[in-house]
Amino acid sequence: MRNSENGPPWSAKGLAFWPALLIVFLLDFVTKRWAESHLIPMYTPHEVIGNAVRLTLAFNKDAAMGLSLGAYSRVGFTLIAIVVLAVLAMFYWRTPPNATGSAIALGLVAAGALGNLMDRVLFSHGVVDFIDVGVGTTRFYTFNVADASITCGAILLAAFSMKSSKPDEAPAATPSIARTRD
Repeated sequence: MRNSENGPPWSAKGLAFWPALLIVFLLDFVTKRWAESHLIPMYTPHEVIGNAVRLTLAFNKDAAMGLSLGAYSRVGFTLIAIVVLAVLAMFYWRTPPNATGSAIALGLVAAGALGNLMDRVLFSHGVVDFIDVGVGTTRFYTFNVADASITCGAILLAAFSMKSSKPDEAPAATPSIARTRD
């Protein structure tokens, strides 16, 4: 049974969420397959904007920033991604029909989680990473479109959450005027 508060599937929320999810998911898939076929050999940087932005093919069997579950990384992070997607579905379901900003943010996070989950399930070599940002030998972790999407979506969700959770401001107090005797 459909929750009437959630609105029809073509509500503003749905029209924001689904395109964000599909576009980012497809962009992530296409760029990862491109990286696998064009950025070889692995771990060889290809400069895009000098040394600051490079494309370097890498495979990550662990999670972001080197987080690892050892031999259980593939299974563990697959299960974590499935749980995260279920939680995101619940958040989507509870999002008001006209909350397009939150719907886009949820779509970004879901697309990223789904993109990396697909790599983990389909390929034993792990998640394809290829965006390499830094200066000289000081480099940020190599990442992909899915990782960037998760990060941007999470930041947007946090911003929308802080915006909607601000307590109503109390009305300005009327200044008291002290009466003086003449």
